[in-house]
Parts: sequence; C-alpha cells; structure tokens
Amino acid sequence: MRWRTLSLTILVLGAAAGTAGYYLFKPPVVTVSLAAYAPVSEVVYGSGTVEPVRWAKVIPFTRRRIVELCRCEGQTVRQGQVLARQDDAEEQASLNELTARLDQLDRDLDRSDKDLAKGSVTKQQNEQLKTQIRELEFRVTAQKERINALVLKAPLDGMVLRRDGEVGEIAGPTDVLFWVGPPTPMQVVAEINEEEIPKIALGQKAFLRNEAFPDQSLSATVSAITPKGNPESKTFRVYLLLPRDTPLRIGMTVEVNIVFRENPDALVIPAEAIVDNAISIVNGDRTTHMRVSTGVHGSRLVEVVGGIAEGAMVVSPARTDLADGTAVRVDLLPEIISPRTQPSAVAEAKPNAARSSPYGATRSTVDNNPSPGLPVREARVTASDGDVPAEEVDQAISAALSARVLSIVNDARRTADEPALGK
Repeated sequence: MRWRTLSLTILVLGAAAGTAGYYLFKPPVVTVSLAAYAPVSEVVYGSGTVEPVRWAKVIPFTRRRIVELCRCEGQTVRQGQVLARQDDAEEQASLNELTARLDQLDRDLDRSDKDLAKGSVTKQQNEQLKTQIRELEFRVTAQKERINALVLKAPLDGMVLRRDGEVGEIAGPTDVLFWVGPPTPMQVVAEINEEEIPKIALGQKAFLRNEAFPDQSLSATVSAITPKGNPESKTFRVYLLLPRDTPLRIGMTVEVNIVFRENPDALVIPAEAIVDNAISIVNGDRTTHMRVSTGVHGSRLVEVVGGIAEGAMVVSPARTDLADGTAVRVDLLPEIISPRTQPSAVAEAKPNAARSSPYGATRSTVDNNPSPGLPVREARVTASDGDVPAEEVDQAISAALSARVLSIVNDARRTADEPALGK
C-alpha cells in the first residue's frame, strides 16, 4: 500500500516537474522586423520662422507720444507714405524761434549792405553778419530734420504686415510699430547648430512641420547660409525659400529637416535593431549574430549595405542577452504599417510595384513623401502550431497538464482511503 502511494506521489511530482520544465525552458519570445526596400534620408534638424524675403521694420528714432497712426494693417502702401506721427510740439517751437531769428538777421543784412555802400559799416562787420545767417540756416535745417524724424513713413513698397501701438502711447527706438514688405515670396529663417552646418549646402531640399498642417507635406529649398555664426548660441542662420503655393503664413514657426544624404531605394531595418554595427537574424528557429555595414541613417530606419537579403527577419529591438544560436519560437504576423514618422525618416507609403520575397512579403517602391510613415513589416517570434496562435497552444497545454495532475492526485487519495473503509 505504501509502495503504491509512493509511486503515485512520484508520478504526480514528475508530471508537475514536466509542467514546470516546459515553462522554465521553453524558447524565449523576441520581436523581429523584415528587411525591406524603402527610401531613407539623413537630415539636419533645426527650427525657424516664416518671413518675407524682403521686408523692414518701422521704428521711432526718439521716444515721443504717438499722435497719429494709420489703420492700414494688411493694406498696400508706397515707399514714403506716412504711417504715423509723433508729438513734435517742442521741436516746432524751437523751429519757430530759429526762423524768427533768421528773418531778423536777413533784415539786418539788408541794412548792412546799404550801410556798407555808404561806408557807415565795415566789410568785416558785414561778413560777420553773413556768417551768423549761414549758421542759423544750418540750425533751421537740422531742426526740420528732427521734426521729419517724428513722421514715420513706409521704407519700401509693400504691405503693412503688422501694426502695433495706439494713439496716445509713448514709443521709442525699442518699439516696432510697423512691419512692411511684399508678402511674397516667403522664406524660413532657421537656426542650425554649428557642428551640423558643414553638411548644409545651397539647393538642398528640406521638409517642414507645423502643427497647423499635421497631414500636409511642406517643403523648402536652402537659398542662403550666413557666413558668420553666433558664438553665443553656437548656431548659424540658414535661409530656406518656400514655394509660392505654401500654406504657411508669415510669423509661423516650423521644425526644419534639411536632407543632406538620401537613398530612394535602400534596404532598411529599424535603427533599434543595430548595436555596435551588429544585428541578430532568425534562421528557422535560431538566432544568428552578424556584423553589417550601414549607409544612410534616418530617424527610425537605417540602410544596410550588404550582409543580409530582403525579407530577412531581424531581431528588433536588439537582444544582446541572447547568445548566438539561441532557439526561439516564430509566428509571422501580417504586414504592419508603422506609425507616422518625422520627415527626417523620409517616408512612404504608396506602393507602385511589388515582387514576391522568400518570406511571403513584398518589395514596395515607395514615393518620397515625408508625411506618412514607412511601410515596415514586422513579425513576432512566438510558439506556434499551424495556424493556431501561440497563446492558445500554451493555454491548451497548461490546461491539459493541470487536469492530468489533478486526476492523478484524486486517484491517489481514493486509493489511500480504501483500506480504512474496508475495516
């Protein structure tokens, strides 16, 4: 009887150990992505502001109260057209005083000329009077210039893009009252870090992003680079010309991605799959470590030059904890379109042509459109039995083993109780 009970106990423990061993030593689960062909670009990032190519600020020369201000925001103006006036009462009073003195000296000079002819005044006295008149004339001219400086005029032909200030306010050299210029063409004035500026060249294309147009492709072209950078901010100013049909408006801020290197048809894998120029691929049910050479580095994808073929299953993100030759479980999921990426990844997503791959995937020729995301096919490596999902297989095995263990335990208990009942 004891021997039978001991045998059943060993059987139960063996079944339990088998169940535990299954879960302790089953192959690990990893995530893979299929190497695929897609356009990829390497970019320089910056931020900028939309401005007209030609424009000017209207700023007062002196600090005075505003007495007149045009209601011309958004209107076309001509060069020299009066936009505002500042209080010039003090300057006008000084001008009137100088003019009166000049008139008096002119009358004195007339009398001096007559007296000079009669010999009642000397020539030297007459010349001194003329010198005083010339000096006063210069002062009158300077005073008129001061008064003209209190009249703010349009510096060029164009549109009043913005107007600030109100009548009665005091404005000075630190206050911009008007922005005037032709509204088109427009450009983006971007600040680029000094370590990135050697990559920038005239004519390079750029992709822009603004939250007002989240689903629209915005482009520009590098038109100028400032020769001298700012040593304090360690940035250089880069000008990007916008197309005439751009929806962006003057004063908007944008994120700038200037493309300096690209490949329209590169074999790419996720950047997170590469560690120290090495990747892991899945062959059958085991991993293989290998070193690769990379080309263009996008924000999410990296070009792989040689070493792997299209459709190769690359472990992503990289698993440095798995040794070469580690057994894994594979279940290839349907094609997945990755989430939208920044323009710096260069993107996707209108397949024009396709061909079969060894893994049942397809190669897509992708339009170079920076707005949507890149078509990256991903697979998850899991246990699988035919078309049955791995999770269902695990659950079925676990339920069967649990039921078997419970049945053995119940049989053992009934057997142990039989002698007592017989007595």
